Formats: sequence, C-alpha cells, structure tokens
Amino acid sequence: MTDSAPEGLVAAPAAEAGEAAAVEPEYDPAAPAPLNVPRTPTGDAEVDARLDRLADADHLATDGHLEVYEDVHRGLRDALTALDTRPGPPGPPAPAPPHGHRAPAPARHPTTTPQRGPSGHTF
Repeated sequence: MTDSAPEGLVAAPAAEAGEAAAVEPEYDPAAPAPLNVPRTPTGDAEVDARLDRLADADHLATDGHLEVYEDVHRGLRDALTALDTRPGPPGPPAPAPPHGHRAPAPARHPTTTPQRGPSGHTF
C-alpha cells in the first residue's frame, strides 16, 4: 500500500487547498446576515434616509443593532417633532360681535326662583 494518489488522480498542492477553504467560508448561524426587508419610500427625504440607515444593522453583530436602532428612532422622533413646530396656515378670523349688542345674560338654573327688581322686572 502506498501513500500516493491512484493513477489518473493528482493530489492538489497544500497551498491550493488552503485557498479553496478561504473562498468558501463556513456556515456560522451567529454571523450577521441581511434580512432583506423591502422598504417603501415615504416621500420625505429625511424619513427615507433614516429608514435606509436600518440596513446598517444587517452587517453588524446583534450587540451593534442597539446603536443603529436608537439613532434611527432619535431621527424619526426629531422629524415628527419638527412637524409640530412648523407654522401652519393661519386659521379663519374670529367673528366680531355686532356693533351695539352686548353678550346675552347667562342662563339661569331652572331651580332658582326669579327675582324682582325695584321696577318690577324679573331677572
């Protein structure tokens, strides 16, 4: 029995075998892997840029996701806050009371007894 390869087969040199192993990485279930979640554009460039940033987490280990998620959350919260601070269109003007009219007297509670003034009028 010999240690040589059978006739017709040539053994690969050790250097070539090492290169082939480097090209094909071993499967590692804990390695980062892209989720390839499709994102539909919102039409707001600032919001779309923040959502695109989520793809950065695809190439990080799990412990690196928190920083990306917090950054995206902070940016989206700031974009929503900015919507509240933008001046909107002016509202309609309040109607002016008619000239010479005063506001009506407050309604009396139905259980109170009407009072009579010195001239006999009830109020």
